[in-house]
Amino acid sequence: MTTGKFRESKTSSGKVILLGRNAENNEELISQAGQNEVILHTAKPGSPFCNIKADEKDVMKGDIYEAAVFCARYSQDWRDNHQDVEVHVFLGKDIYKDKTMKLGTFGVRKFKKIVAKKEDIEKLK
Repeated sequence: MTTGKFRESKTSSGKVILLGRNAENNEELISQAGQNEVILHTAKPGSPFCNIKADEKDVMKGDIYEAAVFCARYSQDWRDNHQDVEVHVFLGKDIYKDKTMKLGTFGVRKFKKIVAKKEDIEKLK
């Protein structure tokens, strides 16, 4: 699936990764994500949401790490600190939004934490 409106990459196993470009684009990205697709976002605000376009059962740890590095590369945390970046990993079904949340902001019921290493993020330049 290629949309042109999102940043796009592929993992080394061929999984498509989509990233939002701004708050409005993040809203679109989350609305098109499947319930069992993997979503990522940095622990700190100011990050694109990242969506691996595959069912979670078909996504390997390596795919998730590569997507985390891609997500971290475009985050404010990386831009401001140039250090390792903590990334949260969750499924589409774990995301919620209420009317008090601003554009591009979502809540997550449960997530796992991984760390995108500085040296891996630097390789994406």
